[in-house]
Amino acid sequence: MNGPELKRVLVVDDEADIRELVVLTLMRMGVEADSAETCADAKLRLSERSYDLCLTDMRLPDGDGLMVLTHIAERYGNTPVAVITAFGSTENAVAALKAGAFDYLAKPIHLKQLREVVTSALKLPRGVDRTHKKVALPEHSVGSGAAGTQSRLLGDSAPISRARDMIAKLARSQAPVYITGESGTGKEVAARMMHDDGARREAQFVAVNCGAIPENLMESEFFGYRRGAFTGADADRDGFLQAADGGTLFLDEVGDLPLLMQVKLLRVIQEKKVRRVGDTTEKAIDFRIISATHKNLADKVLAGEFRQDLFYRLNVIELKMPSLREIPEDIPLMVKSLIARLTSQSGQPLPTLSEDAQRALADYDYPGNVRELENILERAIALCDGNTIRQDDLYLTESGADAWHETITLGERNLPLHEYLDKIEREQIMKALEQTRFNKTQAAKVLGITFRSLRYRLDRLGID
Repeated sequence: MNGPELKRVLVVDDEADIRELVVLTLMRMGVEADSAETCADAKLRLSERSYDLCLTDMRLPDGDGLMVLTHIAERYGNTPVAVITAFGSTENAVAALKAGAFDYLAKPIHLKQLREVVTSALKLPRGVDRTHKKVALPEHSVGSGAAGTQSRLLGDSAPISRARDMIAKLARSQAPVYITGESGTGKEVAARMMHDDGARREAQFVAVNCGAIPENLMESEFFGYRRGAFTGADADRDGFLQAADGGTLFLDEVGDLPLLMQVKLLRVIQEKKVRRVGDTTEKAIDFRIISATHKNLADKVLAGEFRQDLFYRLNVIELKMPSLREIPEDIPLMVKSLIARLTSQSGQPLPTLSEDAQRALADYDYPGNVRELENILERAIALCDGNTIRQDDLYLTESGADAWHETITLGERNLPLHEYLDKIEREQIMKALEQTRFNKTQAAKVLGITFRSLRYRLDRLGID
């Protein structure tokens, strides 16, 4: 019986002592290693055999590490590359990450960090072979939140295809990623896809909604605390940062972080250490950071509301998730997939869409994007009579979002569309219930809807 296949790493550096140090460290890890002194030597080695990782210095006698990186990307795209930079050469490190490097090491090389980078790189799934033939990978999801993560990133449009390709590329990197896009476009799921296909997939993916944490609790939620650190701290507790150790930390709506918390987060990213509230010692920590927002962080930097140094740390590589308005040709496929999943979950028969419903879905503006589309279909499935979804079941106007926007001008302008509509619906239901002394059967008649429809709305709106 054959044992596990040995991993092999190529070390490219013109300094003999560094080459020997790295090769010896790799051998002690049970990894075979070859070495090269120049770009030309590296190309020759790569042509002779397959490698699971390449470690290359940025400065070489006949070129630089970016040349090695580009050569590997063009011919051996399956091989991750980590670059070795001079101390303080942040610009070189960022340039390498943007060019597709898996990670970077700074001189003088710390063996613990070297072992961590090598271990992570060797865990990468082999999604493409040496001849660049595609190998099937698990299908992933798109959306937001618990429901949205079960929808797939479907579509054949150019924006969706670019996003998928970018996500696949970024999954094979440790670079910080900044995801932009409107609410409901699937920013969290894009981050999950990077994590699930990356070297950290066996560790935790920790998603944090920065806008949902009260400012007075933010430090204890992020950093954790020691027992007795403050009133109510009756036991030691780790925070989000410790939970993400070894994995991925996803900061959603990162623009909502207060300035003081921005300073503390920046220090953690720079020092890779964290100290719980009330603790006297720091703990080394290692996670990949992915952030997202639907706001313009560059504008917040100019307004003095977001630190420029933290912005540069987070925005190494930007990924834009398209809105549904940019990919109308993909909506029918998304609708079909969402309906199939929603009915499968509820155990209902698969409904059909009438022609007027299909036209209404195609014409709608979707300010809430994929999340809103899913909510529309979930509601329609629950409310439709028989097994056909008609236009009236969608609760959309013939002219789409523009008419809804006109309705909003009569109410509270600052509320998002779905919140405004929920507010009106809740008010009307409560009036009907009060009028009928909370007789739900009679309230449904007053509202002109079925009892089943009322029961669905009560559950959705959280009305007891």
